[in-house]
Amino acid sequence: MTELTQDNFEKEILKSNKPVLVDFWAPWCMPCKLIASTVEKLAVEMKDRVSVLKSNVDENPDIATELSIMNIPTLVLFKDGKEVSRIIGVNSKEAIEAKINSVL
Repeated sequence: MTELTQDNFEKEILKSNKPVLVDFWAPWCMPCKLIASTVEKLAVEMKDRVSVLKSNVDENPDIATELSIMNIPTLVLFKDGKEVSRIIGVNSKEAIEAKINSVL
């Protein structure tokens, strides 16, 4: 899975031709670890319809600040370069998938 950084933000988010789901996480965050396998499964299953990226908030604090990420894990869904949905905390695969499908 691609890591979202300040260097690739424009290419991966603003210029993406499909919706993008970004998982904001940190290695010390237990709920982030719980949701990681779900996000990875969705990345594989939906790869033709949505891009899935990860962003470590400790390594990319500017992005987290710019997007007002206050809690992790936070999943942010972008379409046409704009945020269209946000999921905070651990959610089921079905709930996350439903959010993604709502913007496809």
